[in-house]
Amino acid sequence: MPIDGLEILSPSDIDKAVELFYRDGFIVVADVLTPQQVEFLKAGVLEVVAEILAVDDGLGGNRGTGRYSFGGSSKTRSMLHRPEWQMLIDLETVTPIVSAIFESSDYMLRSASGDFCLPGTTEYQPLHSDMRDQKPSNPSPFSAYHDPRGRLTSRDLPCPYLCVNFLPFDQTEANGPTRQIPGTQHSRARIPSLTDEPEWMRQSTVCPAPAGSAQIRDVRAWHAGTPNVSEEMRAIPNVEFYAPWFREPIDTSISFQDYQQLSPHAQRLTRFHVADSSQELDVGYEVAQLPSRN
Repeated sequence: MPIDGLEILSPSDIDKAVELFYRDGFIVVADVLTPQQVEFLKAGVLEVVAEILAVDDGLGGNRGTGRYSFGGSSKTRSMLHRPEWQMLIDLETVTPIVSAIFESSDYMLRSASGDFCLPGTTEYQPLHSDMRDQKPSNPSPFSAYHDPRGRLTSRDLPCPYLCVNFLPFDQTEANGPTRQIPGTQHSRARIPSLTDEPEWMRQSTVCPAPAGSAQIRDVRAWHAGTPNVSEEMRAIPNVEFYAPWFREPIDTSISFQDYQQLSPHAQRLTRFHVADSSQELDVGYEVAQLPSRN
């Protein structure tokens, strides 16, 4: 069941986009990709999916059965080596919205990734947030926020980084749409398990949304995948952007040659991702189960 009152914006609705993003923790914007860009992205996604599935004999996925992370399957931990994902970094339909959300154009690319869900995937993915606070007892280079005074958590902050998921295919009730729980980006409540999750959350899906749209979300907001009972794969490639004031370690994931072909703004966003001109990236794929996010 779609989210009640889901509003799909246009790229020109910048002020409304910022308002709804900070209220709900996510927005949906239509027509961010042209029909030609949709076809280019779709073709690239299908090619990458075939390459990933070719190295996963059991089709077990790495985000649960039938679910795969694009970046989590790449040896560079990113899809930035692919021209289809490079196209997504600096779009005239998206860059103004991201700049308005961060109140600055001096943000930075975190990663280029996303996920896909195979047809016949019958399980719900548990609700989760993509960001956790640092635990001093178990330090990690990611989820790096920690207040040693114990007063603040990352939930008390403005958005540290956001994710822009692009839809190369229509997102319907049947093909495993993302479910998103509005207003949870600042919640300190325990995220419910699948057993405890109320039915309204299970049905809170971001659909219908047409191909060419983007879902822009605060990564702290609770979200998850749903069963794909259609006969087609559902894929949502993404790019993620750090706020100007937040940083974590960044992997080298784009060749110097490809970097030189990017727009000036995209070059600025990816300046810490670029390999040395003499470095050759290993852009193969491997599938291993990723840690649970919930």
